[in-house]
Order: sequence, then C-alpha cells, then structure tokens
Amino acid sequence: MSVSLHTLSNGMRIVTEHMPGLKSASVGIWVNAGGRHERLEQNGIAHFLEHMAFKGTKRRSALQIAEEIEDVGGYLNAYTSREMTAYYARVLEADVFLALDVISDIVLNPVFDPKEIEIERGVILQEIGQVLDTPDDIVFDWLQEAAYPDQPLGRSILGPSERVEHFTRDDLSTFVKERYGPGDLILSAAGSVDHDDIVRFAEMTFGHLQPRPGATPTPARFIGDERLENRKLEQVHFTLGFEAPSYRDPMFYTAQIHASALGGGMSSRLFQELRERRGLCYTIFSQAGAYDDSGMMTIYAGTSAEEIGELARVTVDEMKRGADSFTSAEVERARSQLKAGLLMGLESASARAERLARLLAIWGRIPTLEETVARIDEVTLDQVRTFGVQQLSGAGLAMALYGPVDNAPSREELAERLVA
Repeated sequence: MSVSLHTLSNGMRIVTEHMPGLKSASVGIWVNAGGRHERLEQNGIAHFLEHMAFKGTKRRSALQIAEEIEDVGGYLNAYTSREMTAYYARVLEADVFLALDVISDIVLNPVFDPKEIEIERGVILQEIGQVLDTPDDIVFDWLQEAAYPDQPLGRSILGPSERVEHFTRDDLSTFVKERYGPGDLILSAAGSVDHDDIVRFAEMTFGHLQPRPGATPTPARFIGDERLENRKLEQVHFTLGFEAPSYRDPMFYTAQIHASALGGGMSSRLFQELRERRGLCYTIFSQAGAYDDSGMMTIYAGTSAEEIGELARVTVDEMKRGADSFTSAEVERARSQLKAGLLMGLESASARAERLARLLAIWGRIPTLEETVARIDEVTLDQVRTFGVQQLSGAGLAMALYGPVDNAPSREELAERLVA
C-alpha cells in the first residue's frame, strides 16, 4: 500500500492510498471546520450546514444527490465533529469519479433553498430532542461543557434549539465563506484509486478557488466544573473528565494506554472492581480523547440512585490505586489492545481515508503505521504510572451527572478524595 500527497497552488491538499486487491474505494472531503470554529451566535451552524449540503445544489436536487450514488450501489454520508466536517462516499472502483463529482458539488454549490432550510431545521430540532431524551448521549455534552466552560470547545455540536430556530440562508453562506477556503479542504481517498487521476480531478474542480488565510480557533483551556441534572430515571449516568494530552503531545499514547488499562475493557481495573466484584453497574469505561490543543480522559458509568455514592468513590479509589500499582502485564495488555484496534480498524478503505485526512489535518503529513506503532511501543510502565499520578491532583476535575442524583457526592468531595 502506498500513500501519496499533493497540495494545489491554492492550498487544498489531496491524499490517497492505493490498496491492491480492492474493487471499491472510499472518497471524501474533510473540512477543518467544526463546532469549535463557530462564534457563539453560530453555535450549531457547522452541523446545520452539513445537513443542508444534501438538500440540493445548482446541478442536482436532493433526490438526484441520493439517487446518483445509490443507483450504483454506493453509500453517501457526512458528519460534524468539534474540529472537522466530513462528506464521504463508498463506491465501486468504476464509480470513484461519480462520487467525487457528487461530493464536490455539494461542498462547492449548495443552493440553500429557503424551503429546504425550513424542512431541515425541523429535522435538526428533532435530532436535538432525541439527544436530550438519550441520557447516555446528552451527559457527554454536559461533561464537555463542564470541562471547557464558556468556550467553543465546550459547546454542543448540534447547538441549542433557540439558535437553530433562527439560522438563515445568509448565516449558512457566511460560515462557508469564513471556513471553507481551499486551505481548509482535504480530499482523501483510499482503496482502488489512482493518485494522479484524483489530483487532476481536484485541480479542475477546486483549482479556481482563491487562497485565503484560515481563522485560528479559540485556544482551549481545560477548567473543570460540574453539572448535575436531577431527573426521574432508572439510573444515574455518571461522568468524570480529566485534562489529557492533545494529539501532538508526546504523552498522547501514554494517556491512551493509561485509559485502556484503567477502564478500556473487561480486564480493566474499573470493570473488574466495580462490575465484576461489586456489581455496582452494567456499563463502565474510560477513554482518552484528544483535540488539536487539548484533550480529556473520560470515565462513564450508569448505576442506581442508591449506589451512585459508592460507585463514584470506588472509581476515584481505583484511579489512585492504579497510579501506584499498574503492572507491566496491564500495560502490555493495554498496549496490545491499542495496536490491535488501530490495525484491525484500518482493514477497510473508509477507515483508511478517514485516517489519512485526520493525520494530515493534525500533522501536515502522514506518519507511517510503523511510526505510530513505534510510538505506542515506546510507552513505559513508569510513564503510565506518572500520568496516573498527574490525574490525581484534583485540579480541573469535570463532572456531569444525569438522573436521580440526590445521593451523588459533590465534585469537591471527589477532588479531595483524589488527593487524600
């Protein structure tokens, strides 16, 4: 397999990976524009724009967009994250340029028909309502807000309904002008693709765009706060957040291995102690997420109103115990899980295309798999323990709970327990 990279004169980047033996390909446009790139009054507009991309262009109706891909058995979708928006398709090798033409059309030529805006506004408001009715979804938005209060990175991707209700065609057009410059666009393709052909397509389709400087997002500051929402639910949905390394931080993979050893699987400390030995929960896990300039280790569990106090305190105690006593075997197991997840996850063209786009956005180049695996292998037991100790300072602890929370300990109590 070979990765090839090219940058157009206007700053747009094209990255491809040819995968011999495949008869299909995944192609897409990744845009360095997500929730954290919005001003306060724009919160939710990146996601609204993603929805509107499928509602018609100057060349195609919404139905034609769907039919052209599905007529050839392909799959078309998009997503918005806090740092990127992606428009992508999976098709057979004969239909790669059809898919690229459709994706390019929806990115470059959306019409933002007022009637379609109103229809999609209703769809997004329903989506917001669905998330609010899904406790183990909304609690993570509240944890994000508690970790990064009054910052773009702490706001929800969907935005509040009161803002979504008032977005206009001009608002959508303004965000495109501000955030969809050629330097913000990455065309990524993997599978049965030819790099030179895709570069020629990109030059013809995007080469006319004028370069312009991209705006820098507001730097993230992990502060830590709490949000408790008391509701009559069967369970308390409990989350804790701790500052973690950014993508570029040398400790990034240390944090990944620590989170996995702590709560990344059935053999992890949290799963064994809280579920297997004490029966306090059905679901519990920890994970380390990262952004361009910050990161957060998250712990989640669901438990009863009667047991939330014990669950929260034992969770903190297991963090403290692990910082002193993680073993070489636990670190090796977590390391193997991380490498296996990485390598098995790259067996599809879709995963490859997304990886290429994300790495290029982060590093400006594509680190090899060997380089990534080497960085994972370099993590030592002492580094994992040291990282665990750093999490015990109690500073910046974020917490969000949803459900019958009357018996839950306060953020201050858990912070004190961490350092005791």
